[in-house]
Amino acid sequence: MTTVDARDDPSSLESSHSVTDVLAGRAADFAAARRSSGQPRARSARPTTGVAVLACMDARLDVHALLGLGEGDAHVLRNAGGVVTDDMIRSLAVSQHELGTTEIILLHHTQCGMISITDDGFRDKLLERTGARPDWPVHAFSDLEENVRLSIARLRSNPFLAATTSVRGFIYDVATGELSEVTL
Repeated sequence: MTTVDARDDPSSLESSHSVTDVLAGRAADFAAARRSSGQPRARSARPTTGVAVLACMDARLDVHALLGLGEGDAHVLRNAGGVVTDDMIRSLAVSQHELGTTEIILLHHTQCGMISITDDGFRDKLLERTGARPDWPVHAFSDLEENVRLSIARLRSNPFLAATTSVRGFIYDVATGELSEVTL
């Protein structure tokens, strides 16, 4: 399959097509190729490694490639900053108690955009652009390693997650591709 990046070659898209149209077409090609190749599919929603990964949504962070994961190997949960929010706790609790995960990997990265903003500053920006100021926390942070440590502690102390769960945190360097573990 040929990859076309419409940002580099806008002429690759007809005026009536969006990037979403192109991606949806690729999904159809993917399904057809899978059917014709007889490629096995994951048989269960239960990850084969027993791992759940909580990572930042940054497009430079390819979690599957970085950790050598394939389809069905892990639950990968993402949000801005890879922050441990109530919704991430909800998803991790389901991952553990319904689908058997026993390890959690926190995956943050250098040059994270959540370091360059503040909660109030971002709320003000939204107020200016949308006319509404959100009441939800933005969860910006100023110290990457400290945020990973706080996230590890928050997960380890959460009553909805199994006390036997392994929780480890890492920082991915977007410039070098290296992964460094953060310890408490």
